[in-house]
Amino acid sequence: MAGSSSRDTEPWYSRGRNQVYRTLEADPDGLSTEEAADRLSEYGPNRLPKSKPVTIWQILLHQFKNPLIYILAIAAIVSFAIGEGTDGGFIAAVLLINALVGGVQEWRAERSSQALQQLIRTRATVIRDGETRDIDGEEVVPGDVVLLESGYRVPADIRLVSTHGLEIDESALTGESAPVLKDEEWEGDDRAPLGDRHNMAHAGTVVNRGRGRGVVVETGADTVVGRLAEDVTAVEGGQPPLVTRMERFTRIVGLVVLVAAAITALLGIFLQQYDAVEMFLFAVALAVSAIPEGLPVGITVALGVASRRMAKVGVIVRRLVAVEGLGSCTMIASDKTGTLTANELTVKQVQLPDGSDFEVTGEGYAPEGNVLRDGHPPEPDLADELSRLARASVLCNEGHLSRRNDEWTWRGDPTDIALLAFGRKLGWSRRSALDGQPKTDEIPFEPEQRYAATFHRTDEETRVFVKGAPERVLGMCTASSEGEFSQQTLRQQANEMAHDGYRVLAVAEGSLEPDTEPGQPPSEPTDLTFLGFLGLIDPLRSGVAEAIVSARHAGVSVTMITGDHPETALAIARDIGLAESLEEVTTGAELIDASKEQLEETLETTRVFARVSPDQKLKIVEAARRIGHYVAVTGDGVNDAPALRQANIGIAMGQMGTDVARDAAELVISDDNFATIVAGIEQGRVAFDNIRKVIYLLISTGASEVVLVVLSLAAGLPLPLLPVQILWLNLVTNGIQDVALAFEPKGGDVLNRPPRSPDERIFNRIMIERTLVAALVIGVIGFGTFIRFLDQGLSEAAARNHLLLLIVLFEIVNIGNARSETTSLFRLSPLQSPILLTGTIVAFLIHLGAMYFPPAQAVLGTAPVSLQQWLVLGGVALSIAVAIELHKLSWKMRYPRTRE
Repeated sequence: MAGSSSRDTEPWYSRGRNQVYRTLEADPDGLSTEEAADRLSEYGPNRLPKSKPVTIWQILLHQFKNPLIYILAIAAIVSFAIGEGTDGGFIAAVLLINALVGGVQEWRAERSSQALQQLIRTRATVIRDGETRDIDGEEVVPGDVVLLESGYRVPADIRLVSTHGLEIDESALTGESAPVLKDEEWEGDDRAPLGDRHNMAHAGTVVNRGRGRGVVVETGADTVVGRLAEDVTAVEGGQPPLVTRMERFTRIVGLVVLVAAAITALLGIFLQQYDAVEMFLFAVALAVSAIPEGLPVGITVALGVASRRMAKVGVIVRRLVAVEGLGSCTMIASDKTGTLTANELTVKQVQLPDGSDFEVTGEGYAPEGNVLRDGHPPEPDLADELSRLARASVLCNEGHLSRRNDEWTWRGDPTDIALLAFGRKLGWSRRSALDGQPKTDEIPFEPEQRYAATFHRTDEETRVFVKGAPERVLGMCTASSEGEFSQQTLRQQANEMAHDGYRVLAVAEGSLEPDTEPGQPPSEPTDLTFLGFLGLIDPLRSGVAEAIVSARHAGVSVTMITGDHPETALAIARDIGLAESLEEVTTGAELIDASKEQLEETLETTRVFARVSPDQKLKIVEAARRIGHYVAVTGDGVNDAPALRQANIGIAMGQMGTDVARDAAELVISDDNFATIVAGIEQGRVAFDNIRKVIYLLISTGASEVVLVVLSLAAGLPLPLLPVQILWLNLVTNGIQDVALAFEPKGGDVLNRPPRSPDERIFNRIMIERTLVAALVIGVIGFGTFIRFLDQGLSEAAARNHLLLLIVLFEIVNIGNARSETTSLFRLSPLQSPILLTGTIVAFLIHLGAMYFPPAQAVLGTAPVSLQQWLVLGGVALSIAVAIELHKLSWKMRYPRTRE
């Protein structure tokens, strides 16, 4: 590229706009598609440097960084040292297999996480071929003309060429929390610090408010953030809290067991005169049986499965904490536009100041339709007023609507696009309107001000055009284009339109006073002429009403929080079954002077909050949490970010959501549909149920082995199971089944039960009782069976072989018990869970093979058993099913309201 050699000498912020364009061989009207493609090939994707991806070998090595692994490694070394090479070899093999299984699972989770993150890509608005387009942020190239607006992340380093109240949060680069007001006219020398470069917008920073336009000067690794990428772009690490708690639990149990095992071994050697090698093996057996080494891996697998299932229903998990939290959600604070409605606005009604109303035909954004009064075209004088209103609507506008390849394309805010379509139905395009009245300045729409204004030059004066909330715009007006101007009458007209379900916009125009024209930022317009109301319809999303019913059955309350008129919000609420009367609607004006206690009381009866500001939305969320709700909040704009962060679970919109909203959220809804949130809650409850099932299975099995080993020691008997046999049970047969259990589909109607308390522990009463029952039944019956085998004259090896088979059968039956805490095992068809059924069969066949495969027989001490013994052991194993069925029955009698 000509002139590119000067790019590395003089800083961009010290160059004039024309010099920047010349250096980059760029054009104020943007690059052509061909030139952009050439530059993408030359400079590469606009992608920040990333740390090298973790290799499979690094993940495998990470599997060995575990205290239990160290214990087992020492056991293997000692086994080799004392001549027990078979045991040592098996322990080493188990360590390797465990590392492979855990490594593959972690590698798959890493790949899945990367794939999900690809669904959340930064977008950029650029001008290509003279048209405004939305493109992937990685396709931005030097020389691109980029448009910036509030809520969006700056895609590259940009030299600004025009700004309108543009404030950018640069805290990620400078550490300065206050946003920086940008000014394209600012001039500085080449020593200006990063935070003082007011004519630059840097990649990775966020637009807080305002609008801007600039030319891309650096991309990818050449940006400021690219040079700091090692520090700034580090991906948030850390495990989900549940996995962290389980790892801590495992370490604590491991430490206690090691100490207890060491003390017991010493007592056995010095007091009971046991052989030192035998007691060492006993200590290892006790440690292996008691430490739930598969627990963190099992939970991680369950969370990974849940994340993939959520992605299939349209819920992208950004932070795994949301998976375990969704099961606790008791309240959804939802936006209206785009979440409950389709965000496909269409102007359907027009009302002039004198009360004349008109029907607008056509659907969607394609400008196909007419403006009619009583089914006929308007009279000439009314047509002129309508044309004046349409012209103002397309001038005070930031959207884009054009026809390309015989199809209509659009970009921008849905309200703006709807107004452009309305304007075209009356013969006005934005380009033709701007040709006659070029824009000189603007006040962009921001939620807190509830209006937008643009300023345009004519031969004689500067004109201003305004659109916004009726009460806001009417407050700026002193006259009407038709009839007498009456604030009260016009407000009543707006209320009637809102009551009919329309989203109402007021439109006005006026002249700018001469003394306000010089280059000062424009102030709020006054003395305007009111032109009319526009009634827009945003159709409901399909399935929303049914989703709200499902949420209620699930014990989840739904509250609408919107900036719309209360009558409009109530009309939508009625249609979806959320509210019936104005008594259930509270406006932002009513919350201004409300105390915390009053707001908490209001939440008990309010289903719709209307005309609410961003700070009030935050206060509503805080109040809901104070009164005990576990709150999920939806949002799509930069103004929603505080409430999203304050919520227990922030849910951002994937299609219309801003980068700021997505960054603040734990979940992203790919289709922006409220029904998807309810589907996510369902999957969250299923995930939490499966996590509990995995924990129960592993803890109960490990605890039963502890009971078995301790009873044998107390009775002065030999070890009932050797360390290698316990390893076989925990890491092979049970290990296969617990991973399969993580894929268990939902059991019963999980949305037909109340949410669990956020403070409820994993080890709640039913979990503790059920685990103790299972551990005692398996341990005590296993111990009794071992004694019986020895009394019948079987050798220690034969008795252990039979006991090992019995424990495997116990595990197979117990995994059926684990499928539900309250529903009978005999009511759950194994065919409903094909992965679990397959895993159980595979685990059984592996052990069956070990009983007949000579090398496995030598290592594990296994051997075939007679058909009679199979029948006896199978019958004994069913005792765990009887015991757990009795406990389920007892639980239902004590807690009759318990539902699956």
